[in-house]
Amino acid sequence: MISLTVNGKQYEVDVSPDTPLLWVIRDAIGLTGTKFGCGLQQCGACTVQLDGVAVRSCGMAVSNVGTKKVTTIEGLSPASSHPLQVAWIAEQVPQCGYCQSGQLMSAAALLAKKAKPTDAEIDAAMSGNICRCGTYQRIRRAIHRAAGA
Repeated sequence: MISLTVNGKQYEVDVSPDTPLLWVIRDAIGLTGTKFGCGLQQCGACTVQLDGVAVRSCGMAVSNVGTKKVTTIEGLSPASSHPLQVAWIAEQVPQCGYCQSGQLMSAAALLAKKAKPTDAEIDAAMSGNICRCGTYQRIRRAIHRAAGA
């Protein structure tokens, strides 16, 4: 059994230690907001936070989580009222929406570190998140909007 904390709740999961965190979150725990994109840690769809740091969950073995706290999109705000979620809607960021949970988790990690990021800081922090619909300008505007909230 592996013990981990996800969105403030303690879980005991019966999985192999090398199981990717993504599949533990989705299959063992049942939180499906975190998406599988490429499986190679390159697209960012699977981004979650470990102790506030954005990480790709598809390539991280659950045994590497240790005592760090995992936050998924479901844990960002129970009522979807996080300033980023509000800004995402106001700026009409999503098109297909598939990458958005990973985008939001990366953006939240950025704003937790830097309250008023520049365009260059946003671009650097978000560079590992691919949006196949190309909504990058709206993503940047939404991050600025949330930073001003």
